[in-house]
Amino acid sequence: MIFESVKHITKKKEFQELILIYIRMIEIIANKNKMTVAIISEPSDAACSELISMGIIETSEDLVILKKVLGANYIHFISSVEFYINNKILYGNLLYRLSNKHRKELQDKVKKDNAPKFADFFSGAGGLSCGFSQAGFKVVFANDHEDVCVQTYRFNHPELPANKVVKEDIRKIVNNINDYIPEEIDIVIGGPPCQGFSSANQQRIIDDPRNELYKYYIEAVKRIAPKFILMENVRGMLSVADQVVEDYKAININKDGKEYTYDISYRLLNSSSFGVAQSRERLIYIAVRNDVASLEGISADKIFEEIEEACRNNAKVNLQSALEFIKPLEAPRIKGMTEVDDDITGKKIDNNEYDSCGNDYLCMINGNRNIPFVFNHKARYCSDVNYEIFRRLSPGEDSTSPKIADIMPYAHRNGIFKDKYYKLYADRPCRTITAHLRMDCLSHIHPSQIRSITPREAARVQSFPDDYVFLGPYLKTYMQIGNAVPVIMAKQIAMIIKKYV
Repeated sequence: MIFESVKHITKKKEFQELILIYIRMIEIIANKNKMTVAIISEPSDAACSELISMGIIETSEDLVILKKVLGANYIHFISSVEFYINNKILYGNLLYRLSNKHRKELQDKVKKDNAPKFADFFSGAGGLSCGFSQAGFKVVFANDHEDVCVQTYRFNHPELPANKVVKEDIRKIVNNINDYIPEEIDIVIGGPPCQGFSSANQQRIIDDPRNELYKYYIEAVKRIAPKFILMENVRGMLSVADQVVEDYKAININKDGKEYTYDISYRLLNSSSFGVAQSRERLIYIAVRNDVASLEGISADKIFEEIEEACRNNAKVNLQSALEFIKPLEAPRIKGMTEVDDDITGKKIDNNEYDSCGNDYLCMINGNRNIPFVFNHKARYCSDVNYEIFRRLSPGEDSTSPKIADIMPYAHRNGIFKDKYYKLYADRPCRTITAHLRMDCLSHIHPSQIRSITPREAARVQSFPDDYVFLGPYLKTYMQIGNAVPVIMAKQIAMIIKKYV
């Protein structure tokens, strides 16, 4: 469930963040309807029942603990719950992700669904999973080592019980795989980190100890024996691609009296080919179990051919499509303001004044839905020097531009970091969104506003829906978004594979 009972709370900051999201969502809809959330100091019996169904308290006696945990926000939260109780018709299912009861109802419904099942290792914030879910697959397990990624994944995948989104060392999971995944799985997906590419003199670079997690991904596959495998990684993994193929072809599983092997292939695919507003290359491996390949008359190569054929019908999408129909912002000029909501510099949660389907790209990533909120659209602090650099540069210009030679602070390093500063083109697919944006966003300057792109704009470039919420500290939202696989890219790959599951 999304909420721990306040009596047994183990993650206070996460709990408080979810409460603030609830308060803000209540406030936005109230304001849209020209209504005011009346201040109430203590909840009614109906509000207490709602708090119990949300999973926040077990009995009314827990209100004392809740008051202590929430401090000054206690009254605002209780008032928000009371407002919701009296105005449920205004909210529909907008708050279902913030209720244990509603999540449980969804999970019970999904449990009866016969959709093909997948497990996601090294799931991050859930880009791959989101795409597979949109394509009609059902997630039964997800795992990552980052707390904030697990929090974000749980929030945005209410169909999956919280205890099935696990923050744990994959080595422990693999050694007890049946405890985590007792059922049959149709496909295992994930992007195990592989870092040991520099030891060029080694015959088997993939065996570098830094790639141990990749080995455990292979071990998970052996123990699960899924029909399909999808593994993604960075372009740099091309140097060991054939060694990865060797590892997969060496898999030989005896299960229930049957012998399973895998046919595998790989391609370097660009997200722009899938209609994503970004040029982002990912190395994709697809493996097919021998019995499925024989029964369906397919191979991994044939699946890639179908994926590439389907992409031929996709139009190239420019960055401008991702940046339209969202509030213009100014960069904060005072340090320490990135976590502070402001009408000028943006808010973690704000009223969406624009059309969620204002263009074809937004319609696609938002599933033709009208979304009343905009999440994570907050501009990043900008120093006086950077503000002037942002202002002077034209799209496509970088640190070597003569326009900024007199104020360029890294001029002596231009040969190494010439794109330390880079203003994006609006009329081309965006350059690759990376996790490095958490360090600074100087390489992704907005093409028309004097600031770098916001987390929400980066998420749109990654084709996440506008209501996919990234939890945690501001800078970590960039990390989560930058490490993800573009959702629409994952969805289109999943749709091809689904034909044979």
